[in-house]
Amino acid sequence: MTNKIIALVDGSTYSKSVCDHAAWIAGRSAYAVELMHVLGRREGGAGSDLSGAISLGARSALLKELSSLDEQRAKLSLTRGRAILEDAKALLEDSGVRATEHLRHGDLIEAISEKQSDAQMILIGKRGEAADFAKGHLGSNLERVVRSASKPLFIASRAFRPIGNVLIAYDGSVSAMRAVDYVARSPIYAGLGIKIVTVGSATDDTKKGLEDAKAMLLAAGLDAETGILPGQPEEALAKLIDDAEFGHLVMGASGHSRLRSLFVGSTSMEMIRTCKVPILLVR
Repeated sequence: MTNKIIALVDGSTYSKSVCDHAAWIAGRSAYAVELMHVLGRREGGAGSDLSGAISLGARSALLKELSSLDEQRAKLSLTRGRAILEDAKALLEDSGVRATEHLRHGDLIEAISEKQSDAQMILIGKRGEAADFAKGHLGSNLERVVRSASKPLFIASRAFRPIGNVLIAYDGSVSAMRAVDYVARSPIYAGLGIKIVTVGSATDDTKKGLEDAKAMLLAAGLDAETGILPGQPEEALAKLIDDAEFGHLVMGASGHSRLRSLFVGSTSMEMIRTCKVPILLVR
């Protein structure tokens, strides 16, 4: 497997954060970074056929003008896409990180599907180009990416802050164990403080699951603590992150029991929307 991460940039405020987080990850892991910007099909020049809506007498002139406008719009989008990638590459190289650029036409999900097979991780911003005008909403593409990405998905917060401690949300599911295993194996988390937390009752099975997860991290040379919290997962985890000032949240991308609601339907996106720190989702 190629040691690279794919960072999606779109020119929004969050693109700077994506680059900063990519630089942080690359600096801790020596992964290369592939920057990707995807031009939608309309941006790529596939204009709509408006000929049927044009009145008689103006048909030829308007068709020619519309065609010219489509061509200009496509060229402008292409130039802008290249500029976004160049600026992002400069940010990373200023941090001493190797970066390549990939400008793609078409659908974002199709582009990710084609590129993710040889990547360790995908990075995306929580919101897109309308972020400043839609602070209460997630990016329109984020949920699609969350549901379709097969590799670990790193969701960057609005601004980068140094990460010293990590919270792992754990419910004993297969994907939660994979999240713990990913943290144990990844050079990204070496030397960071880690706490594994379950939200629910302190049953014997819960305690054993947490101890097994902790043992996996300790065997990898990582410091780890465990905890069990009462309440609803999204509220309890958000409060813990704020109170203990965790810099990063790691979660399985699917689960069972009450934690499952974090990853299915509107509740999963609500957790991502309200969490103020970057989140890693592991399949």
